[in-house]
Amino acid sequence: MKVDILAIGAHPDDVELGCGGTLAKLISEGKTVAVVDLTQGELGTRGTNITRAEEAAESTRIMGYVNRENLKLKDGFLVNSEEYQMQIVKMIRKYQPEIVFANSIDDRHPDHAKASKLVSDACFLSGLVKIETTLENKSQKAWRPKRIFNYIQWKHITPAFVVDVSDFMEKKIEACLAYKTQFYDPNSTEPMTPIASKDFLESLTYRAQDLGRLSGVDYAEGFTTEKLIALKNFDGIIL
Repeated sequence: MKVDILAIGAHPDDVELGCGGTLAKLISEGKTVAVVDLTQGELGTRGTNITRAEEAAESTRIMGYVNRENLKLKDGFLVNSEEYQMQIVKMIRKYQPEIVFANSIDDRHPDHAKASKLVSDACFLSGLVKIETTLENKSQKAWRPKRIFNYIQWKHITPAFVVDVSDFMEKKIEACLAYKTQFYDPNSTEPMTPIASKDFLESLTYRAQDLGRLSGVDYAEGFTTEKLIALKNFDGIIL
């Protein structure tokens, strides 16, 4: 199943929070998107691995991903090990994406930065023909994505570029709110967490507005990149 974009998150909801508007925009343009969640988010204060799986399925329906799967790595204890690298290599070779979106390079949750490096290393290793992998009893071909872009999460990081998501903020918010155990709900009796606050929910909009203000659009999402971006021309740039 080859896709255009593979979005990877340490936890269910990471990709929607970090780049949901961009993914919705790409899907509207006919691009195919698959999602791989590394963990079940089982250490989260609110909800359970079961409810989070149900919420991820609903978010997937809203967004229109072609597929989503969970590697069930250990939440809170991601390590850049050969075992974890090879599991991600198998996903990269399965989906053969041109572009990979990955967690923030630095963030409040330690799993996010760890996942960023883990995915980066797996993308490189996936292109080595002498690393042999099988999936569902079939040999896989080597595949290396052309680009890795890291979405921005809790911390303020200066982006290398932004994407205009002005027409897709409603879709992003709807997909995020599918994770109803995790985010602001005045009727919830579960313990309060930083991401369950009303301010965090509002931040999804005002941070996108601020990046939009700086780039001349209504709403934008920011990304960092490991590799310098070269433009063939200025088509598509908002001046």
